[in-house]
Amino acid sequence: MLFLALLHERVPGHKLNDVLLNTVPYVAVIDRFNYMIWLLCYVPVALWLWKKNRQRFIQFLYLGALLSLIRGVAISFVAIGPVRGGDINVGMSYTAIFDAWIAIVNPISALFGNATHIYLTKDLFFSGHVATTFLLFLFTLPYKKMATVALIAHLIVVGVVFFSHLHYTIDVIGAWIITYILFRLIMRRN
Repeated sequence: MLFLALLHERVPGHKLNDVLLNTVPYVAVIDRFNYMIWLLCYVPVALWLWKKNRQRFIQFLYLGALLSLIRGVAISFVAIGPVRGGDINVGMSYTAIFDAWIAIVNPISALFGNATHIYLTKDLFFSGHVATTFLLFLFTLPYKKMATVALIAHLIVVGVVFFSHLHYTIDVIGAWIITYILFRLIMRRN
């Protein structure tokens, strides 16, 4: 998914006029720590699901991987420009794309560096933050306490997405719709 998103950085995108983002203030500290906040909202609940029901957890992982691939393809087909700032990566060289990919998949630079902010400016439709935590919530629905915690964590992540201006509103709505449809299609077969 990341490599597809990085390849898309070369393509010019169009900035959207988003009514909601025009009213929600940008909060730099939330933007700076958005990935760590996502991890704190995602990993504990995922581990709780793993402890409670390993088979369901494995289904969650497989469906999450498929969702990630679908997201990579979706990003490639939508020419949306960066939410904030200019379209700085247009025409990026393939060498630079490979170097960016290495920087992003390296856990140290991903957590403590600025690689994602520099190289991923158009990985927009649909929001990975929203899709992953919403999928986790859907998988926890059979367990009331866990589902409540997952929903709260998901809503925190949605707030982070808006206050850090990571995505347009359509990216959040798209994440909900695509994730829910995929979940219903796959889980109906099981």
